[in-house]
Amino acid sequence: MQLGIRLHDVNAKEAPALQTLEERAKKAREEGFSCVHLALAKCVSGVTFDDAALTEGLGAYVRRVFRQNELDVAVLGCYLNLAHPDEQKLREFQSRYYGSMRVAAVAGIGMVGTETGAPNAAYKLDANTHGQAALNTFMHNLEPVVACAEHYGVTMAIEPVWNHIVYNADRALEVIRGIGSRNLRIIFDPVNLLGTENADEREKVIGEAMEKLCDHIAMVHIKDFVRKGDKLESVAAGTGEMDYSAILRFLKARKPYIQATLENTGNENAVASRELIERVYAEV
Repeated sequence: MQLGIRLHDVNAKEAPALQTLEERAKKAREEGFSCVHLALAKCVSGVTFDDAALTEGLGAYVRRVFRQNELDVAVLGCYLNLAHPDEQKLREFQSRYYGSMRVAAVAGIGMVGTETGAPNAAYKLDANTHGQAALNTFMHNLEPVVACAEHYGVTMAIEPVWNHIVYNADRALEVIRGIGSRNLRIIFDPVNLLGTENADEREKVIGEAMEKLCDHIAMVHIKDFVRKGDKLESVAAGTGEMDYSAILRFLKARKPYIQATLENTGNENAVASRELIERVYAEV
């Protein structure tokens, strides 16, 4: 396993001068990580990464920054709602994905990642989010994005999330099989498969998802959770309820060199979270 970090969590509470792409990358390497999850709009302040900004030059710049810091970019995040009900907004979002593919191809980033949205402008769970109509809409709108990934030779990866359209492993498989592209893969985030409804059965939920999605998992997100009223709140690995033994045993046996990035960390706990995961991985 190659352990990384979500780059916008690095230096998030520091002065603006330490929140540049260069400084964040430097810090991530100092903290002992080998790769990052990169969401450009969250990592570089004062820049609007719209279609006009997603140039070949940006891709070359990103490639140079991370090579200088001996880091891989595991995934370029573009988390926009592909089930947005407004047609014009949807086309804008699709265009942003196309630009992200172009940047990824030039930068040497193998994957562009997304979540799966909701059938409303607010991007919130509603009565229709888990319905078949919402899934059909998402798949229809995802299809040209996957075709663009094929064109640029990169992977398009979707991340199942309990509150979104693709909320479990079976829905994810329906999308994979429905689109039918070798360039469509899965970002596996175990905590994102949980809600208050199934958190107490998390070993079963996560275990079944790992087996069902095994062939399609391209990278992993690692975080923890705590309960806050009727919601689960994401926190750094090792600061909540999660036991990572089964997950890391699965990765060690079936995905030995996969890239896995920590989420919801800060400078104050990133190294401790990394060391915890490394220790459990060595023991399983």
